[in-house]
Amino acid sequence: MSFSLKYPVHRELTGGDLLAQCLRQIGVEVAFGLHGGHLDAFLVGCDYVGIRLVDTRHETVAVQAAEGYSKMTGKTGVCFVTANSGYSNGLPGLATALADRSSIFCITSSVPLRDQENNSLQGQIDQVVAARPLTKFAHRVIYAEDIPRIVAHAIHVSTAGAPGPVLVDFPIDVLFAPVEASRISWGAITSPLPFPPGPSMSAVNEALLLLKEAKRPAIIFGSGARSASAVKALLEFSKSTQIPVFHNGKFCFLFPLYESPVFAGSADALGLLKRVGSAPPDCLLLLGARTGMYLGGRGGSIIPEKDCKIIQVDTDGGEIGRTCAVDVGVVANVGQTLQALNVGLSKIPVQVSPEWIKLATALKDIPTPFEKEPRTIEDGKMHPYHALAALLSLLPPDPIIVFDGGECASWAAMAAKLAKPHTIVSSTGYLGFLGSGFGQALGCAVAAPHQMIVNIQGDGSAGFHFMDLDSYARHGLNVLTVVVNNHCWGMSANGQDLVYGEKIASRPVSSLSPKTDYAMIARGLGNSSAKVDQIGEIEPALMEVLSQDGPSCIELLVSRKPTHPVTKSMVGASEDKNIIVVPYYENVPRPRYG
Repeated sequence: MSFSLKYPVHRELTGGDLLAQCLRQIGVEVAFGLHGGHLDAFLVGCDYVGIRLVDTRHETVAVQAAEGYSKMTGKTGVCFVTANSGYSNGLPGLATALADRSSIFCITSSVPLRDQENNSLQGQIDQVVAARPLTKFAHRVIYAEDIPRIVAHAIHVSTAGAPGPVLVDFPIDVLFAPVEASRISWGAITSPLPFPPGPSMSAVNEALLLLKEAKRPAIIFGSGARSASAVKALLEFSKSTQIPVFHNGKFCFLFPLYESPVFAGSADALGLLKRVGSAPPDCLLLLGARTGMYLGGRGGSIIPEKDCKIIQVDTDGGEIGRTCAVDVGVVANVGQTLQALNVGLSKIPVQVSPEWIKLATALKDIPTPFEKEPRTIEDGKMHPYHALAALLSLLPPDPIIVFDGGECASWAAMAAKLAKPHTIVSSTGYLGFLGSGFGQALGCAVAAPHQMIVNIQGDGSAGFHFMDLDSYARHGLNVLTVVVNNHCWGMSANGQDLVYGEKIASRPVSSLSPKTDYAMIARGLGNSSAKVDQIGEIEPALMEVLSQDGPSCIELLVSRKPTHPVTKSMVGASEDKNIIVVPYYENVPRPRYG
């Protein structure tokens, strides 16, 4: 690749121009952020070279929009936040991207270099030092001519191994400074990104031998298998071997896997094998699916504790065997590994019994027990499962569904298959970060403008960034926001009920106001909207808001009961006097003294 500088007419080429042109050189088409005067030289440079700027109403949303964009495209998402104040608001986005392994490039600015440690406006926090624990790389550029080299290095770090966020601080005087072309340090800005790492052929052969010997093999894929090449290779491998394919609950492309006869749905369904009288899998192939909370923790409901061979594929060697013993560990890109497995099948064919295929793929069709419960609860309000099931079953084909909130997200995940979604994003991620769905939905909408994005929120999580419905409207994004309103923090209130029952009279800080009208607020922010309190009203209300151009919002008034099974399992309430209940984690034995 070559790099030809574009010199603006009637003004000098600045550091901000050079930064924008470097990003354009590596294929950046859009950047998310919020204005700050420190960044104007860069923003003007973006406008000059044709980088689309999508501004939000809060910096956290901007950084998380870059994360959503990265998840959907497989590219590095780019965001910008201004010095200190904006930067501080953006830190939560860096945290979620680090925890969930999303490649984002965060641009910030700071006071002039000569005003460092001078009590200057927006100059109190050393942004590079503060960012280092939350990023894979953080750096301050002090010469404008170094921008290409540092940008290329940051992008390479962000995408190498386990993806993650990087942050580069460009002081305002560096961005506004004229660039001396003869002194530019180009680095690798004109080099293509390196090819992803492939697997050891010995590991591939060992994995195939284990799968060949297995009676009940299964595949679980996670966010590490989200590239188009990985999905294509997975379809080929599953078609050849007929091994049932499950997905974890974090992030997944489901289209076109829905059409595969061996698609078995969510990995949570493996916990139902005991219920139908079957033994668990005896061999699991984990493809970019980290062990831990999204695969049942240490409880053994998804990954058996014994008598199961584990093959784990991940770009991060530190994830191999992190929470359970593995039999074959493959440190490589999932797509590359699947391509190697497909080649290896010619020498080591794998066959699966029809009985196991039928049993495993039928798990996704086992009805939830809530389907038999009344659609309206005794308090006269809609059952949350039935309300979401009714809405999701009416959506246009192939929506991208973003879950946010606590119990709300669990109810939505249970009903999501009714929509046959293209993609599912559990936006709260490993941090359980409520409110992140607003930004990630925005990023998904920019990445996939012709698909419907469904941003499902509880009334608790909705309170974090509801103002960014204004961003959806200003940018004409096809986002349907669903607020599941039960006037409380559902998981918190129901968790307190489980732990304390009648032992305490109050439920501290777990209630929300029944007066808040999300549908009315949405209309004020330029979204068509409706409020629904009866199941029969959902279809006409949904059809009405979707018939109008632009983003929309449906507020569903539901009962705070029943308690979702996820809350019950996470809280782990017990009357056993020898147990200390530790809500949301595993209970611990009561210490014995004497």
